[in-house]
Amino acid sequence: RSLGNISSKSVMLIDHYRLHSSLQIMILDSFTTKLLSSCCKMSDLMSEKITIVEDLFKSREPVPEMKAIYFMSPTAKCVDAFIADFKSKPKYKAAYVYFTDYCPDDLFNNMKLHCAKYIRVCKEINMCFMPQEAQVFTCDNPGAFQSIYSPNSQDKKKTLETLADQLVTLCATLDEYPGVRYKKDSNMENAKALAELVDDKLARHYELDDSGKKKGKTQAQLLIVERGLDPVSPILHELTYQAMAYDLVDIENDTYKYKSKDGSEKQALLNEEDMLWVKLRHKHIAEVSEQIPKMVKEISANKKQPDGKITISNLAQMMKKMPAFRKQLTEKTIHLQLAEDCMKHYSNNVEKLCKAEQDLAVGSDVEGVKVKDPMRTLLPVLLHPYSTHDKIRAVLLYIFSLSGTTDENLSKLIQHVKIEDQREFILNWKELGVPIITSPSFFSRKPTRRDRSQEQTYNLSRWTPVIKDVMEDAVENKLDTKEWPHQSECPAAWNGSGAVSARQKHKASSLDDRRTGSRLIIFVLGGICFSEMRSAYEVTQAVKSCEVIIGSSHILTPTSLLDDIKALSKRPVETFTIEERSNA
Repeated sequence: RSLGNISSKSVMLIDHYRLHSSLQIMILDSFTTKLLSSCCKMSDLMSEKITIVEDLFKSREPVPEMKAIYFMSPTAKCVDAFIADFKSKPKYKAAYVYFTDYCPDDLFNNMKLHCAKYIRVCKEINMCFMPQEAQVFTCDNPGAFQSIYSPNSQDKKKTLETLADQLVTLCATLDEYPGVRYKKDSNMENAKALAELVDDKLARHYELDDSGKKKGKTQAQLLIVERGLDPVSPILHELTYQAMAYDLVDIENDTYKYKSKDGSEKQALLNEEDMLWVKLRHKHIAEVSEQIPKMVKEISANKKQPDGKITISNLAQMMKKMPAFRKQLTEKTIHLQLAEDCMKHYSNNVEKLCKAEQDLAVGSDVEGVKVKDPMRTLLPVLLHPYSTHDKIRAVLLYIFSLSGTTDENLSKLIQHVKIEDQREFILNWKELGVPIITSPSFFSRKPTRRDRSQEQTYNLSRWTPVIKDVMEDAVENKLDTKEWPHQSECPAAWNGSGAVSARQKHKASSLDDRRTGSRLIIFVLGGICFSEMRSAYEVTQAVKSCEVIIGSSHILTPTSLLDDIKALSKRPVETFTIEERSNA
């Protein structure tokens, strides 16, 4: 099962009740609400005779003649709320309890003590992650960034433990027992620590399967890397549709809000249900802007409508006249509007920025001539009236291109951008192991990149995320074992002869048969960006014999990452109590 089919597990959970009776109430916490929403609709639940979905933490009317399904996280807060439903006066006739993950003994015993006679089923279903897209998952924990990278963090170890537990449930859901590897880094130990935790927890989880046999390794590999491996990708202005939209347009919780021509507020959810979004999200904005009007014209032609210029108001007229095409046109109207929004920002200032950003990131210009003096590339950006945020992004790309700069040079840059009181946007990258200040004599060897000079790209989209090199090297078995130590060995198919080039056309062969169903799972500590998500689909498409799945604690946009970086130096809020003095 790919992550796109994860709903089968949710339906299996619901099916279990049908063996017992027809249940009608489902009670969820905030995490399981998001989880269920990501893989099924209310109509799916209603078809399984669940007509009421309630919040575990809100006050609810008792329905003592009905049984209730509890789908919740195994936390003290959730278990306490559950116990409160049955302790004094039971709210429901019986409870069918499903935990997302392993329930600690103390919580389980507490439930048993107070409401054992009401619990008909209590199961752990190992699904403590968010299936974001068909090949993308998150741990739904943006706060993990501060916990892991802040020098003032109090809960780093606990956060790594939680992420490890969530990764184990991902592997369990996919029925994989992967070999684990991590990117070695002399400055940072987080990837190594997480790899050890995951490997240990996987071994314990798979000690005995349902048939009483020890599960062996499957055709899968899990690679753990840190955000500092590639600081460039999440900072660049990306010109593919999804990345561009989330960077430049105000999209919150995957919801795009826009105004229709009549001035009314509209909103659209950008997810796997929107097939046009799935089709277009990884395409370059130039192709998207070309394709959507063509699609609208096709619908127009089908209904013998006059062609002419495609505008939002024309579409509104067509929708009134063609009820049968309403859904199709709504989708296309949304994306015509979103693409227009992206292009507006692009033409205003992003286009001019992109050339400088690409030259700094790639280290050469469009003709392939090496950038000898990155400062000459950066200066025009600093002198132009771009936003402070855009200038910070350009300054960072300049520093990354040199693997650090001198203290004196950095001070000048900070004065230029006028961010003397916000220098943390730049300085705090050191917490991720990214060199920011270096001495003039320091020479850092930059990692060698794959030669992509023969690949066709747009001039303003020449950069390839480092993680794509990693994916291709892993599939072709070219990862250096010194740089990528094995926390636990992978099965034979990953140890040599099963290598398939990610850049070659797919050819059916017995070798592919042997590798059928193999998976490469990549986990990035500190967040993933949209271009890295796109890379997972591109490599899977090119190789076909191996599915690449990528995940992290959360998904980044350039703005959210810079805000997180700046917040790293914040001190934890100290709590204190003021004692009242007695006058006596």
